[in-house]
Amino acid sequence: MLYRILAIDYGEKRIGLALSDPMRMFAKPYETIANLSLEHIFTELDKVIKAQNVGTIIIGIPWSLEGTETDKTTETLEFIAKLQAQFDLPIIGWDERFSTSDANELLKEMGYNWKKARKVIDAMAACVILKRYLESNNREVSAPDIPIL
Repeated sequence: MLYRILAIDYGEKRIGLALSDPMRMFAKPYETIANLSLEHIFTELDKVIKAQNVGTIIIGIPWSLEGTETDKTTETLEFIAKLQAQFDLPIIGWDERFSTSDANELLKEMGYNWKKARKVIDAMAACVILKRYLESNNREVSAPDIPIL
């Protein structure tokens, strides 16, 4: 059965989403949702999962440049645990280092000014995470100690 992969760039204020095509070959920014509450996030994610036939979730994990855990890493891992308890789908943690800076560069190349880019940067960062996942040869975890939940 064909299904899409949903990528999540988890942030304190906003959560960027990107989707693959049903053949899981291409990544496209989808939308940004406000991080108002866990209930709000799960309601919005449930709508996307059902409407877009999502079969797997990839979530960016913000490791430090050295590959160690930070406060943001811990927060994201806690979110992943809650996500896994809420949704009966495979959830894969993926190294997201440099995804936001790469997304900024892509938006700049596309002619976005900082004001326009600010509205879509989170979804574009999720797209970068998903693109990296899709391009990986083995589709295994790309950094040490990233849990596959």
